[in-house]
Amino acid sequence: MPERQTVTQFPLPQEPMQRPKQTESSRGGLVEFLWETIKIVAISLVIIVPVRYYLIQPFFVKGQSMEPNFHDKDYLIVDKLGYRLDKPQRGDVIVFEYPYDTSEHFIKRIIGLPGETVEVKENTVKIFNSRYPDGLLLDEKIYLPLANETRGTVRTELKSDEYFVMGDNRMHSSDSRAWGVLNKKFISGRAWIRLWPLNKIEGVDRVTFPLP
Repeated sequence: MPERQTVTQFPLPQEPMQRPKQTESSRGGLVEFLWETIKIVAISLVIIVPVRYYLIQPFFVKGQSMEPNFHDKDYLIVDKLGYRLDKPQRGDVIVFEYPYDTSEHFIKRIIGLPGETVEVKENTVKIFNSRYPDGLLLDEKIYLPLANETRGTVRTELKSDEYFVMGDNRMHSSDSRAWGVLNKKFISGRAWIRLWPLNKIEGVDRVTFPLP
């Protein structure tokens, strides 16, 4: 009887997996992509940083001190450039660092200008200056409701770099009647545009007081 032959099969040796080689062109493409990304970021910073710190600043109104003209959560754009070219004026709505805690920002309206004397008395505001040495009684009914009382009794002389500011909601505002004058160095800028709420998008105009 012939012998049975057994055949043992051995697996063929496999070639090691070949990794794709990084060519010069692919490395160059990566470097070019990174360089373009760096340029875009740099250009964005060159544009955004000056705009943010020197031209405009976003600001959310907090609280009710400027009602009925501005309300809590109104979104404003503050013009920071204007006061580098011109002086703050009476009737401007401004945003500034609170002098006793500069981490906080307030929004108020300018009432008294440098060199003037402001007198708050018996629900009235009177301005004394070189033009009105006997005092000018401000007519504020164009932006304040008649029921809005200006409480307090204060008489303040302003130096060359000081302003007297008050909230439009006189009965619920912490302002120059309570904590004193505002030095110009704390002023961030003038409220320029209201962007929110959408049904109240508008420019913020300076109030012009009627004069005798």
